[in-house]
Amino acid sequence: MDAAYLYFDTFRLDRENRLLTRNGVPVDLSGRYFDALALLVGAPGALVSKERFLEEVWRGVPVTDEALTQCVKALRRALGDDATRPRFIETVPKYGYRFIAEVSEGAPESIQVAPAPVGFSGSALLEAPPLYRFDWARYWLLAGAGVVGGGVAGVIGGLFYGFVAAGQTAQNDSAVVLVMTALTVLFSMLGSAGICLGLSAAVQRRANWAGHMAAGAMGGMIIGGSVKLLGLDAFSLIYGSSPVTITGGIEGVVIGAAVGLGMWFTRRSGPIRLWPAALIGIGIGVAIPALGGRLLGGSLIAVAQMLPQSQLRPDQIGALVGENGFGPVSAMVSGALESLLFVVGVVWAMALAWRQMDRRSDPDRSE
Repeated sequence: MDAAYLYFDTFRLDRENRLLTRNGVPVDLSGRYFDALALLVGAPGALVSKERFLEEVWRGVPVTDEALTQCVKALRRALGDDATRPRFIETVPKYGYRFIAEVSEGAPESIQVAPAPVGFSGSALLEAPPLYRFDWARYWLLAGAGVVGGGVAGVIGGLFYGFVAAGQTAQNDSAVVLVMTALTVLFSMLGSAGICLGLSAAVQRRANWAGHMAAGAMGGMIIGGSVKLLGLDAFSLIYGSSPVTITGGIEGVVIGAAVGLGMWFTRRSGPIRLWPAALIGIGIGVAIPALGGRLLGGSLIAVAQMLPQSQLRPDQIGALVGENGFGPVSAMVSGALESLLFVVGVVWAMALAWRQMDRRSDPDRSE
C-alpha cells in the first residue's frame, strides 16, 4: 500500500510527515520504531521477516534479535496491543511478524481526523482510552512479590538486631533473636505491603520515573502514618506515655519514593540493575536520621528507652561505630543498613517477578 495516509482502528499513519495519531492525538514513536510500524502497516496480513526488518529498518546496521523484540514490544505498548491476544501485531515464532488489523487508504468514520496535529492537552489525555490493559492478576502477584522481598530484608535486618540484643540480655539468646527477627519481619512486610500496592499499579501502567516515585511515596505515607498513629496511641493507652517519636508517614514517603525510583531503574532489558536501588537506599538511610527522622532501629531504641524494665539497650550498637550509646553515627549506620536491605529486597523481588511474568506472557521471548 503506497498511500501517504493509512488508517487502522482509531489510528492514522502519516508516512509523509512521519506521524502516528490516535483520534487526532499524536502517539510518540522514535524514528526506527515508526519505520518498523510503517513497514508492518504497509503490508497488512503479510509476513514481515526478521531479515526484512533488519534490512529496511536498521539498514544493515548490526543488531541483535533483542533489538527487534524491544521494538515490537514498544509498538504494542503504543498501540495498546497485547502479545497474548493481539489485535494489531501478531508474532510468527522463529520467522517474524504480521500486521493483522484491517488497513484502509481512506479514513473510516470511527477515526476523528484532525486538520492539524493536536498537542497533549489535559482534556485530550482524559478523553483518550488507556493504552495498557490493567491485569489484576499481575497486579496482585507483583505486589505479593514485593512483600516477600520486604520480608526477606526483614529477616536479615532482624537477625542483625537480634544478635546485638542477645548480647545485652540475661535471657535465652535464641529467644531474643527470634523475637527481634519476628518484629522486624512484621514491620518490614507491613511497610512493603503499603508501598507495593501503590507501586504495582505504576509498574502495570508503565509510568515514568515520577509516576513510580509518587505511587511508592503514597503507599509509604499511608502505611507509615497509620502505624505511627496506632503505635503512639497504643503506648499512651497501655503505658500512659509514648515515645517522643517513631518512624512514620514522612519516613514512609521517602522510602516509598526510593523504592519506586529503584524499580524504575530496572525497567530495561538485560540483567536486573540493583546498584541504583542500593545507592538510593544507602543515601536515604543516612539522610533520614541525619535530618532528625527515625527508621526501625531508632524507633525500637526509643521504645526501649521509655521502658525502664526493657533489656534492649543501645550501648552495643554504639560500640560497633565507636559511640557511647545510640548516637547520630549509630543511627545513620543502622539506617543505611536497614534502608539498603529494604529497598534492594523489595526492588529485586518485584523486578524478578515482573521479568518472569513478561517472559511467560510474551511469545517474542520464546523465539
